Amino acid sequence: MQQRDKLFINGKWVAPHGTGLINVIHSTTEAVMGRIPEGHARDAEDAIQAARAAFDSWSATPPSVRADYIRKIAEGLKARSEELAQLIAGEVGMPIKMARAIQVGGPVYNWAQAAKLLETFAFEEEVGNSLVVREPVGVVAAITPWNYPLNQITLKVAPALAAGCTVVLKPSEVAPLNAFVLAEVIEAAGLPPGVFNLVTGYGPVVGEVLASHPEVDMVSFTGSTRAGKRVSELGAQSVKRVALELGGKSASVILDDADLAAAVKGTVGACFLNSGQTCSAHTRMLVPRARYDEVKAIAKKVVEGYTVGDPLLETSRLGPLISAAQKDRVTGYIQRGINEGAELVAGGPEAPEGLDKGFFVKPTVLGNVDPKATVAQEEIFGPVLSIICYDTEEDAVRIANDSIYGLGGGVWSGDEARAIRVARRIRTGQVDINGGPFNMQAPFGGYKQSGNGREAGKYGLEEFLEYKSLQMKKPAA
Repeated sequence: MQQRDKLFINGKWVAPHGTGLINVIHSTTEAVMGRIPEGHARDAEDAIQAARAAFDSWSATPPSVRADYIRKIAEGLKARSEELAQLIAGEVGMPIKMARAIQVGGPVYNWAQAAKLLETFAFEEEVGNSLVVREPVGVVAAITPWNYPLNQITLKVAPALAAGCTVVLKPSEVAPLNAFVLAEVIEAAGLPPGVFNLVTGYGPVVGEVLASHPEVDMVSFTGSTRAGKRVSELGAQSVKRVALELGGKSASVILDDADLAAAVKGTVGACFLNSGQTCSAHTRMLVPRARYDEVKAIAKKVVEGYTVGDPLLETSRLGPLISAAQKDRVTGYIQRGINEGAELVAGGPEAPEGLDKGFFVKPTVLGNVDPKATVAQEEIFGPVLSIICYDTEEDAVRIANDSIYGLGGGVWSGDEARAIRVARRIRTGQVDINGGPFNMQAPFGGYKQSGNGREAGKYGLEEFLEYKSLQMKKPAA
């Protein structure tokens, strides 16, 4: 068991102001796998002051020097890859093969990319008689979720540091142990004191201070839409910049000329990744009404191929959910879907056979779901796919857009130009065309109540920069 009793503030591991500890629960065994400090409001304030004091010096550091530090952090994480994969597989429940590739491989890549970006990024340009410069926004509070813990931290902290900002990180208290490994790696890389600070604790205590403090210039938050609204309210009091990456209810639109087998298989995969605990998961599969029976049969067969089990076993394709509360929430939605008239195609609310311990849920497909049903409108955050029938292409676009969210989605068609035409009409931050793979250099973020701002690639770096125009007096002719 990992016992963490100190916070990382101003370049040192320091005792928190309070004595409370938070248990970290293993998603498969339900045992306590670690403990972390329950941070106090004063801990958050200390971290903010340390970040503020470090800002002037760090923001003036040449980009090439910042890149050297960030490169060292990428190398340090890579050296601890297996330790991190095992840790996150336990915390979150993602099967170990995927945890290595996604939960750790992604962050290592994104730290390295942040360093590489600094080699070519233009921090200034001449526009007429103005010199337009890009400057760091200031002290950044990064508040991150539990589903892709290290990667969501990375997509905020790496570009913020690259931009010349200083950072206070509050990771999710549900999956926080990986953040302590990152802090150790940052310490070993020799980052100047106060540039990066780690404070753990609960959102209503630590998070509220970070979102409302006048010395914080920007809050970057990933989590639920409900919590994001609260962060926005608090940030508005001091007119700070707020970037939000929130919930989703993404639609995978399968057009009538699509390769049906490939489209259904791809959609199931995009729904069930990380046991459905993915904000951009394709949880609504829109299919031509005339092809429903075919789709249902393919989906049932695909789901039967998902082995549910211990994420540390190489054979497991689907691990547990993060917590008992999440398990109860997801099974409740499955039952509600059935109660509201959906056809149970695969899975169901009962625990998978032989898995009485751990937060396991059967991968579930609900058929013939009404577009207005609860399971078609609310984010479930579990391995639950709703099949929704449509009559025309126009109808499919309307249903896809009938959501308060707009984060991800997909379009499948035998005609790529047609797929792109439909994708352009879907109000969402990104759309996969015929299963196009995730691109870590493309902007990631949402429309509507899925949030605002973008992460990843150069777009993620730009989020942490301000524009300044220097008007120059041209010499007389």
